[in-house]
Amino acid sequence: MKEPARLTMSAANADANEDAAPVHVGAITGDRGNAKPFCQRVRRGVGPQTGTMMDRQTVNGYCATFPGAEVSAPFGPGHDIWKIGGKIFAAIGAEGRGVSVRCPDVETAEMLRDTSVCQKAPYFHRSWVLVPFATAEAGEIRHRIQVSYRVIRGSLPKKVQAALPAD
Repeated sequence: MKEPARLTMSAANADANEDAAPVHVGAITGDRGNAKPFCQRVRRGVGPQTGTMMDRQTVNGYCATFPGAEVSAPFGPGHDIWKIGGKIFAAIGAEGRGVSVRCPDVETAEMLRDTSVCQKAPYFHRSWVLVPFATAEAGEIRHRIQVSYRVIRGSLPKKVQAALPAD
């Protein structure tokens, strides 16, 4: 079996990123059965391009900006569940590893998992993914939350949508 190719950093980049650690961030795929993992160095908890830290507090603040969004803790303390019209669009578990969000379809969720942008969201349907705080860029997390909000809001009955604040 061939060893997968690894991305490496130049000496100059390594000095600038001394707190960086190898993190599995993607896969080059031919077909599903032959995924070839690769690694790249990123700072833990910091998006590689944005440099912005994303955590529970930041995500909760972002979710609160959506019209009609409400937070609750139906699964007990330590779980932040964001809803629109009574349906979940984002969830942060007690462990706080990342935020679980809904994708438009199962295929999109599978693609995100196959490329290691996201992980399988525990306890949710296959169309949900967990976007990890440790490796995902801040912009990717915001985008996934926004997509999830739009998917859930769009799936609500028209009467419920009409009662919500304007988007």
